[in-house]
Amino acid sequence: MQDKLTKQQEQIRESGELILDENKEKHKIFLLNIIGEIEGHECLASNLKTTKYEHVLPQLAQIEDSCEVDGLLILIHTVGGDVEAGLAIAEMIAGMSIPSVTLVLGGSHSIGVPLAVSSDYSFIVPTATMMIHPVRLNGMIIGVRQSYDYFKRIQDRITGFVTSHCKISEKRLLELMMDTKTLTRDVGSILVGEEAVKEGLIHEVGTIKEAIAKLHELIEKNKHVCYTKTVIEK
Repeated sequence: MQDKLTKQQEQIRESGELILDENKEKHKIFLLNIIGEIEGHECLASNLKTTKYEHVLPQLAQIEDSCEVDGLLILIHTVGGDVEAGLAIAEMIAGMSIPSVTLVLGGSHSIGVPLAVSSDYSFIVPTATMMIHPVRLNGMIIGVRQSYDYFKRIQDRITGFVTSHCKISEKRLLELMMDTKTLTRDVGSILVGEEAVKEGLIHEVGTIKEAIAKLHELIEKNKHVCYTKTVIEK
């Protein structure tokens, strides 16, 4: 027992990941944290909390290929970050065959929005926030029309993903993105808890208790579907 606890502590310390398997349903749940800033092709400062896509993508592929993991629980507390890396992680989660549940804690801002809606079912705690704004780029850019057209294409990819994985319409999502009344000297919207649910981004307000319970429910349904399909094929 002590050896198992030590191994779990090392997993948390090294990668923030853990297998939850001490439950009455006997389901094995992989816990994935998306914390801090989503790091892209350039390394961020060592004093920043980051989620590295080159770590997360292989881990998700391993989970998908594993016959031992029954479900995926994603805890999200991110300020956003690299668009390409965030979308890559979101697409991986959305494409997995095992049931997945996301829980937004603290905040899921910017590219964190696609990550929050990428699972089969999503929760947000009452005090958590989601910040929605247009695509931004730091640093020098070439001031030509093609640059702005490229930004528009990136934004279309984000809005397309979000609207295809939750109930919000593209029109309403763009309205929230371009709102000038919420963020000082900027454009965008901040949704808190229940507001994100009312807008159709998140399924339900809930805590870790509701998130784990829902994931167990989805796992049981998935097992029934898989069993029924196997019987029919035979």
